[in-house]
Amino acid sequence: MDIEALQLEEDFFCLRLDNQTEESMLIERKIASYYIQFHFSLKGPSELSFNDGEYKLIIKNMNYLTLYNPKRELPINVNVHAKSAIVCILISINKFHKLFSSYGEQNIPFLSSGSNQKYYEQSDISNGMLQVLNDILKKTRDSMPHKLYLKGKIYELFSLFFEKEVKKNNDQCPYIINDTQLQRIKLAKDILLNEFYSPPTLQELASRINLSLSKLKAGFKEIYGQPAYKYLLDYKMTLAKDLLSEGTYNVNEISLKLGYSNASHFISAFKKNTGVTPKYYTQNM
Repeated sequence: MDIEALQLEEDFFCLRLDNQTEESMLIERKIASYYIQFHFSLKGPSELSFNDGEYKLIIKNMNYLTLYNPKRELPINVNVHAKSAIVCILISINKFHKLFSSYGEQNIPFLSSGSNQKYYEQSDISNGMLQVLNDILKKTRDSMPHKLYLKGKIYELFSLFFEKEVKKNNDQCPYIINDTQLQRIKLAKDILLNEFYSPPTLQELASRINLSLSKLKAGFKEIYGQPAYKYLLDYKMTLAKDLLSEGTYNVNEISLKLGYSNASHFISAFKKNTGVTPKYYTQNM
């Protein structure tokens, strides 16, 4: 298991936990009550426990948990499941407050409600967040540039978080008019990602979630910032980068794993999405 706990600044830490084994691993860290905790669960679910194991919380795959309780310490007791990974970011409320003080902190729930209010929310990891998190997870360690790189990536992650909250608080989408439609759009996203190897057409997808095609298209773009198949392509290319980085599979094998009929189609899609060929990416990553 690859474990790294790195202090980036005073009251600012990053934990990278990549469990590549076949067994779950328990990680424990004491955390003061003035820290905001962000836990990003990648490649599988992770489990947090509190009160000596009396209360447990599952962070679903491709979800992140924001956790803040100034009235009590919330030590990290995280069970990283087999073949799973989690990135934890810990930052004091004062430092986080300063980061957003010039950018409309009223849009950040646990800042606008006051620093004495506890806050908890589990949310989907956006496609933009996923790309940044994969960069954080795979960066080599043990150097000053490494710290600077990680801090820059975390700031980028915070900016995406900030944009999401602004958009959520100012949501005026004319298509998503109730929670039922919102949940159907989220279901459409889950179907696409779960069936990425052979995804349904948009019309089939609209029928499966019982929503009109026009509302699916407009709603998906409103919530996730891009058309459904562009979102799916970005997701597949992120998977491709992971597989290329592992070095276990060749381009032909990766193209088949991602559902391409031949390697040339995969290479073309990868270059269009990233600007480079898979071979160049592998040689220069």
